[in-house]
Amino acid sequence: MSNQRYNKMFFLILVFLAGTLVSGAAPKTKLLVPKYANISISITVSGKSYKYYPQSVNEPSILTTRGPGKLKIITRGLISSQDEERLNYSVYYRINGARKVKVEFNSVKPDSKASFKDASLGLPSVGGNIIIELSRGEHTIELWSGSENSKIYARVLFTEIKEKKIDWVSLSPMYPNEPVSLVTYEDVVSYYRYSSAKPLKVKITGPTTLRVLNRVEFDYRMKGKLNYRIEVKEDKKVKNTYMLCADHSDITRYKKDGKRTPGKANEIVISVPSGTHTYEIITLDKCSVLARILFPKKDIKLEAY
Repeated sequence: MSNQRYNKMFFLILVFLAGTLVSGAAPKTKLLVPKYANISISITVSGKSYKYYPQSVNEPSILTTRGPGKLKIITRGLISSQDEERLNYSVYYRINGARKVKVEFNSVKPDSKASFKDASLGLPSVGGNIIIELSRGEHTIELWSGSENSKIYARVLFTEIKEKKIDWVSLSPMYPNEPVSLVTYEDVVSYYRYSSAKPLKVKITGPTTLRVLNRVEFDYRMKGKLNYRIEVKEDKKVKNTYMLCADHSDITRYKKDGKRTPGKANEIVISVPSGTHTYEIITLDKCSVLARILFPKKDIKLEAY
């Protein structure tokens, strides 16, 4: 066998092995840190230290992430002494401004393999877990303690899930919101401007999914990142709220406006139930946003408007 042929075969084997390793790579898991969190405690579990965050009855811990993926909320209660053998506690969580969900943990024991770094606090309970599947797009998670009589700490992990490939087509709003042309590399795409005073409205027949790409608008005086909120109404009732954060886009620009810069896209996904529904999307802050609305190509037969 010639050296040239041998080298070619060796290269093909390496490519195959690399592809196998990539396809079998473990999903990524990351710790979600609550916004505005200024206090954390360390809990040692089986010799390894982990950060947990205290939960309040009145003020929620607010976390954000981008799906799809699996959310794991690990909760631990504080047991003041060995004499207190069992602990009952509850927590509430809410996803994207939907209804609150209560989860109860009863007769929880102290964790013999765990301890607070500050031993004077007492004993941490065995971890109580909440598992939540999140769809694609941006998500806002709120978390509360269920009682003022219990001290509850939480650690939130997010594990990515591989997205399924979907062919999307664009959907125009019901009313003529101002169209804006944006350029990414050499591609020109139409977005529609909306604000708190001029909402974006669409009408569509489900069941299907709406994918909304939002780009907040920066003028030349605005530096750094911008936090903004979006509210979604379904048939005039509030369905979801999102807390989003964006920076200036590095690759997307206005076709005709040189005084402003579009933000990086924040994607939200709206699940549309059966029947025909009207959706209204507004900002809750004093800013304007550009949006592009998409839905699955396979659902064109449902007669979107």
